[in-house]
Amino acid sequence: MTVIDISPSVMQFLLAFIVVAPLLGAVAALLPAPPGLRGKNPDQAVLRHGVTVTGAVLIAAIVLATGFDHDQPATMQATTDISWIPALGVRIHLGIDGISLPLLLLTALLTFLCALYSYFKLPAGPSPKAFIALVLVLESGTLATFAVLDLLLFFLAFEMVLIPMYFLIARWGGDQRRAAAWKFILYTLLGSVVMLLGLLLIGLKSGTFDMVALATDNGRGLTTSVQVIAVLAIGVGLAVKTPMWPLHSWLPDAHTAAPTVGSVLLAGVLLKMGTYGFVRILLPIAPDGMRTFAPYLAAFAVVGIVYGSLACLALARNGAKGDLKRLVAYSSVGHMGFVLLGIATMTPTGVNGALFANIAHGLITGLLFFLVGAIKDRYGTADLDTLAGATGAALYGRAPRLGALLAFAAVASLGLPGLAGFWGEMLTLFGAYSPAEGLSRPAFRTFMAIGAFGTLLTAAYMLIVVRRVCMGEHTPHSQLSPDDRTGRPADAPGRPTAAGSPSQLADIQTYEAAAWTPLAALTVLAGLWPAILLGLTDPAVQKLLAGGKS
Repeated sequence: MTVIDISPSVMQFLLAFIVVAPLLGAVAALLPAPPGLRGKNPDQAVLRHGVTVTGAVLIAAIVLATGFDHDQPATMQATTDISWIPALGVRIHLGIDGISLPLLLLTALLTFLCALYSYFKLPAGPSPKAFIALVLVLESGTLATFAVLDLLLFFLAFEMVLIPMYFLIARWGGDQRRAAAWKFILYTLLGSVVMLLGLLLIGLKSGTFDMVALATDNGRGLTTSVQVIAVLAIGVGLAVKTPMWPLHSWLPDAHTAAPTVGSVLLAGVLLKMGTYGFVRILLPIAPDGMRTFAPYLAAFAVVGIVYGSLACLALARNGAKGDLKRLVAYSSVGHMGFVLLGIATMTPTGVNGALFANIAHGLITGLLFFLVGAIKDRYGTADLDTLAGATGAALYGRAPRLGALLAFAAVASLGLPGLAGFWGEMLTLFGAYSPAEGLSRPAFRTFMAIGAFGTLLTAAYMLIVVRRVCMGEHTPHSQLSPDDRTGRPADAPGRPTAAGSPSQLADIQTYEAAAWTPLAALTVLAGLWPAILLGLTDPAVQKLLAGGKS
């Protein structure tokens, strides 16, 4: 069943357009604007160009989704298969199924919302031309990662996003941006070198780099030892990008230093590239190798869940001088741990839960980073102790709509039933209760119990954040310094005119509402109607785990 009937050739064109258009848009952004399009402000013209290009890509992605045959989500659709490097057997092979389509739509949506937000709130830094060009290159690489079906093309697309993200952090970021950018690039590049060796090993030993053919073969052309080595090598590169504990330490620094839209894209789409690689490459192509490492992957995943939550609790406590952006970054380590746990179960339930949690995390954490960026813009700081002064943030009284949306995003992140965050975590825990044949049930049920404990820790730190930031502290007014009473330095603009009397903050602006409302609405929609995602992913996952057989 398709929403609208679109011919295969048009579907091919749409997918190719979605991948290539941002790259062409990036080149056009660097060129001088035609006289009729310059307007009065060249900077606004290039920002408008970014909104236009990302908007066109989003529309094309939506049309592609409406033309997608939802009765056959396990079948690759909109495929293009052209020989590129015959000597190596590398082909330009594109296609989408029920696994990649939601990620494609999420990437197109988040990039458009970031471009729209930047049109009104451009981060301080060099030329807007370079900023828009980097965002578009980042979008092209991410979309290509979810659309290509050749191992070497996957690697090229996987690496394509590193340089633009490096410059977005290093040139438009905040404090310690250069150190954070270097840490990001070094970690991910070192992981990628090891991953390339694993991809080459699979391609050379099997005689093809085609991901569809390899998935159909289901590892039968590879010895167990080759699969084990390949999973170890590729898994390290994917785990760095995910990020999996203990390879996560680049993430909090990168998020803390990145501009708001950089954090949204990093959490919303870049982290998904690692987990997508586990599902698309390692599960179907090297199942024996995955079965060998699955218990270790699950163990690292649940350690990450607990570690990320404990780090957030430490940052959230009174007097810790914790940074709110850093806290949300550490929460991502925990949430992505649930995704890795679902993948490690190697069951349809667990993998579907992992894919659902991927999308939910992109929506919810993207919204959280937007909100934290807005709070930091209003206060000039993301320090929790400053924000939680007696008249500090107290967002319910000073900017009620902003406070309500922050509380909504927080309870969505902790997995409240009825919102998107609930289903992914629940399904991964169900998958861990009954893992695939050959995996230790006692071990995975232990992992399930630890993961369930992690959900309680998540609820604890998120509710502490809501209480402190949205309600303020209850410290007696007489014990506060002038800075504490206002929630900002005494000489800062906009401080209360009378000691201790809270001044109003700017509540949600129109452009902020436009950028944030789709994320909140989709979080509710996916929570109330999970079949909208599971109906796409489940047949594709069943086929993937069955070795290409429906």
